[in-house]
Amino acid sequence: MKRIRTTSAIVALGAGLALLGAATAEAAMLDEGEPMPDWSLRDHTGKVVAAKDLAGKSYLMWFYPKAQTPGCTIEGQTLRDEHAGFVSAGVEVLGVSFDSPKANAAFVAAESFPFRLLSDDGSLAYAVGAAEPGGPKYTRRISYLVGPRGRVRHVYQTVVPAEHAGQVLADIAGG
Repeated sequence: MKRIRTTSAIVALGAGLALLGAATAEAAMLDEGEPMPDWSLRDHTGKVVAAKDLAGKSYLMWFYPKAQTPGCTIEGQTLRDEHAGFVSAGVEVLGVSFDSPKANAAFVAAESFPFRLLSDDGSLAYAVGAAEPGGPKYTRRISYLVGPRGRVRHVYQTVVPAEHAGQVLADIAGG
């Protein structure tokens, strides 16, 4: 499996804050049980959201290629439509893309999403294998279910947009 390792440093960059580091190998997805790297990104309202803010909470971090495109819209709609199940399970839903906060705000408004969409300059996506350094400027359609201790509980390498919310909720229910 390909790996990327970074030295953690959070710095301000344009529209958001991002995890920076020197890549030592190509990007690879995280494995179950691995810690999610520290991250700090701006949401669609411009507010900074960081991993440390979610300490003790579970969250689904779904990476999507581009706001308001067909597959991303379908995936977001299913997460929206099943949002009550995530809330009941104590899991916060967070979308992540390379889109600007303004583009994400338009996406939230158009689809009435009850969850935050985060803007990444690519550093987090590269660190978790959701994008290839030097590759196209969009994330892969993957997700991570992260537990309250900041460790990956489940990895979703292949996501079918219309089925993703149900798949994650089934995994949450199964333990």
